[in-house]
Amino acid sequence: MVSADQKIRKAVILAGGFGTRLMEETDARPKPMVEIGGRPMLWHIMKIYAACGINEFVLPLGYKQFMIKEFFANYRLHMSDVTFDYTKDGDGGQALVHAGRAEPWKVTLVDTGLHTMTGGRLKRLREHVGDAPFCMTYGDGVARLDIQKVIAFHKSHGRLATVTAVHPPSRFGTLDLTTDNQVATFREKPIGGDNWINGGFFVLSPRVLDYIGGDETVFEKEPMERLAADGELMAYKHEGFWFSMDTLRDKKQLEEMWATGDAPWGVKP
Repeated sequence: MVSADQKIRKAVILAGGFGTRLMEETDARPKPMVEIGGRPMLWHIMKIYAACGINEFVLPLGYKQFMIKEFFANYRLHMSDVTFDYTKDGDGGQALVHAGRAEPWKVTLVDTGLHTMTGGRLKRLREHVGDAPFCMTYGDGVARLDIQKVIAFHKSHGRLATVTAVHPPSRFGTLDLTTDNQVATFREKPIGGDNWINGGFFVLSPRVLDYIGGDETVFEKEPMERLAADGELMAYKHEGFWFSMDTLRDKKQLEEMWATGDAPWGVKP
């Protein structure tokens, strides 16, 4: 049971997979580092959490992990104006950072192996998540979601795990036709239907890690199935915007949304 005054401070973002369905981009970089509007997808997800007061992140890494480590090693530089001065003879040069805009984040990067599955990556983080409940999500999905409402729901039911349930968008655009076959409206990938799917954005008790066997365990299979069978998995229904970047077409759609200056996942340029 999560006590009402127990703060949830950490978010785990899975960032170690190969992202094979987006190979046009992930051949060169980890999927969470694919850029939307000049910023990695990972940054967009972290901004969603930060907007709800969570600024401490634990990232299990695998594929091309050095790129994520280098991004955060130079994060302040990436986010700032800078002057490099090489005018003095015999000097290695100086860097002067102007108007730094780095967010007040604490980021722990953990090598969880190249071929480790999602459950295995999570289990390897035991010492980093500690004894308190924590948030967890994937490195390829965004939502206009108030994380604190998910946390409040998790505290209210007292079970071990909460998953955010979302309606899947249609794979194809839909046509609304008039009686004479004129297209009245067209909607690209509308969200609808009665089905609910795993939208990520979990809140988990550390005891969930006991449901995970080892590196080969896929979290979405046996652990979640057992949690459900034990009555320890609850769903927070999210009716608003949610989008997962699985293909190059998905990436282009996110880019188009970002270009409007008002991304539907609530992050500003």
